[in-house]
Parts: sequence; structure tokens; C-alpha cells
Amino acid sequence: MTGNHKNTSITRRRALAVSGGTVAAGGLAVAGFQSAFADTTDTSTDADATASASSTSSECMTLMSSVTEGPYYLDGALVRKDITEGKAGVPLTLRLTVVDATDGCTPVKGAAVEIWHCDAWGYYSGYTTANPGGSAPAESEEGDSANDNTYLRGYQIANANGVVKFETIFPGWYTPRTCHIHVKVHTGGEKEDGTYEGGKVNYTGQLFFADDIAEEIFTLDPYSKHTGSYTTLANDMVYDGGGASSGLLTLKAVHKKDPSKGYKGSLTLGVDPDAENTGAGSGGGGTPPSGAPTGTPPSDSASPSASASS
Repeated sequence: MTGNHKNTSITRRRALAVSGGTVAAGGLAVAGFQSAFADTTDTSTDADATASASSTSSECMTLMSSVTEGPYYLDGALVRKDITEGKAGVPLTLRLTVVDATDGCTPVKGAAVEIWHCDAWGYYSGYTTANPGGSAPAESEEGDSANDNTYLRGYQIANANGVVKFETIFPGWYTPRTCHIHVKVHTGGEKEDGTYEGGKVNYTGQLFFADDIAEEIFTLDPYSKHTGSYTTLANDMVYDGGGASSGLLTLKAVHKKDPSKGYKGSLTLGVDPDAENTGAGSGGGGTPPSGAPTGTPPSDSASPSASASS
């Protein structure tokens, strides 16, 4: 079933992903989520607590198969914390913890976590001519220069506790997919001149959002300018209903009565650092009604935006 927003709106071992905030983990995961976003200037303290809670959770060994990387991947390799590049939307602070599920869920220091997602109207940078479905305003950037954009894409390198943090916006949607963020975990490469080079991909997956939260967000500006039928989690071609083990994020509103103030999302990704994944997992990815993406990959994606930070 879909929600209508018209006018209101791997080889040896497979990668694993588990929740950073489920009650089923006996309170440990909840503690990890709270610690991950504690208001403190000591970032090592909350990261330590997150890693500790993750490593002791019995859910660490929940198996999650990789899924398709989808049709909008670009190998820009930009290492930066803020990936918005001025895109408007409800703020989202995303904290992901990478652990080695084959070794007692110890933190994977130096893992590179890569994410990419669409903007509030369903457009991906680099593929701005692809129709997001429904009725959406035209992409604000036009012409050849539009496909040189790299908004809502980036890498972060995990610290000693396996933690990375991104500042982005809540993704919009496009037909026929539910709201989601793409993610890859890389190991063995190196950060050089603001980019991540080399290594291999250990895990390719997608992160998902609870329907009730997503649908409320989509009634807000600028999301409400994209109208049409939104695909719920139950009807998505990629999400398999497994909750956190299938990539469902734990979300916490910054302000309980005002969703426009933003959300904080968390998840722990358990991977096998020895495994390699090509990104050809299950799920169709969801090409928009207009057909295959027609955008041209960025011609100069090696230069982070001025607002980007490592």
C-alpha cells in the first residue's frame, strides 16, 4: 500500500548490520544511541560508549545480506562531514558505528563509510535529468553544470571507536522507492587530498526510515512540493521487513513538537573486513519512470565543497 501526498505533502562471509538503538537489546543499544548523541564536547567519550554498547549487544551477529547499490552511484570519493552543499531540507545528523562482526564486534578503525541519497524532491546529484515521479519542481540547477554537482554524497573515516558522523538532510522520495539512504563500507584504502582512494568494499546496503516519520516530513516545505504516491516500507522492492537488521534507522527528533528542527539517526554496521562486495545485491534499486538515469557523472568530483569538513 502506498501513501498519497498530493497537496499535503559477499564472498567468504556476508556483511552484517544491526541496530544502534533497539529495546530488544536489553537496554544496551538504547544506551548506545543516547551516548552517541550526548551533548558534550568530548566526542571520544560518546564514541567509546557507543562502541561499548554495540560490542556487548547480542544482536551484533544478526545477519544482513547486502543489497543493490542502485542506479545513481558515483565514485566521487569526497571525504567530508557536511554533504548538503546548500540543499534545503529537514536537518539529519547521521551517526554510524562500524564493527567487526567476525571478531566480537570490535570497532573497525579507519573504515570508510560512504553515503549518498536524493534531495527533498527526489533528485540525485549527477543525475538531475532523471524524473523522480509524481509531480515535482524542476531541479534548481540546469544545463551541463547541473550534473557536475556532488550534493548529498560523501565519505567519513571511522575513528578508533568505529564511529562516523554526517550532517545532511532528510531524503525525499522517488517512484517506486521508499525513503532511503545508500551506504557502502570500505576498508584498506587511504584518505588523500580530501578523497578516499583504494581499498575494497566490504558492505553495500541501504538505510531506511519509519513510515510515520517520513510521511510527516513530506508534508513540510520543501518536500511538500513533490506530490504523488509514496511507497511505504512494506511495499518497497529493497527493504525486506527486518527492522534494524535490514537497515531501519533509529531516529530521535531534535524537538518533539517541531519535526522541521531535524532528526538524529543511528545504526551499527557489523561487517567482515575480509569480505568483498560488488554492490550487486538483492533489490531492483528503482529506476524512475523516465527510464535509465541520463545524467553525466561529475567531471570534477575530486574537490570538496567549501563548506565540507573532514
